[in-house]
Amino acid sequence: MPLSAVACQKIDKAIAKYPVGRKQSAVMAALTIVQEERGWLSPESLREVAEYLGMPPVAVYEVASFYTMYHLKPVGRYVLTLCTNLPCSLQGSDVAARHLQETLKIGWNETTPDGMFTLLQGECMGACQEAPVMLTGHQRMCCKMMPPQIDALLAQLRDEAAQKERQE
Repeated sequence: MPLSAVACQKIDKAIAKYPVGRKQSAVMAALTIVQEERGWLSPESLREVAEYLGMPPVAVYEVASFYTMYHLKPVGRYVLTLCTNLPCSLQGSDVAARHLQETLKIGWNETTPDGMFTLLQGECMGACQEAPVMLTGHQRMCCKMMPPQIDALLAQLRDEAAQKERQE
């Protein structure tokens, strides 16, 4: 599936931020744009980004495989990344992790059977004073995530997904 016209427009906007002849500098933006549209980065998607930016496919793969925000296999509608570094761990991320795994009935790097949630371990997110910290979709930071807050967030995300489905 070729890059969509919308994705190309967004990538072109990112390319315009760099000097002429440096469109490869927009590789991270391009990967983010394609992943937001498709949900993950398939080998085909990586080749398409490489072709669009005039890069060797292996160079695009190196970027995509280095950063944890890029998904090289399918993930759930909502990606939940819980910080498990020492400061969060000392403030209860182990309790939060157990609760997430028991509630969702999945382990790390797994997706719920309904495709709704993927659970990942994360590195420091720079908000140790708000521990334990969890990201949803690599964009929204949720703080002090203990079981009651986790349950409320999961219910909110399920409601959001149901509303989107009704609109479609």
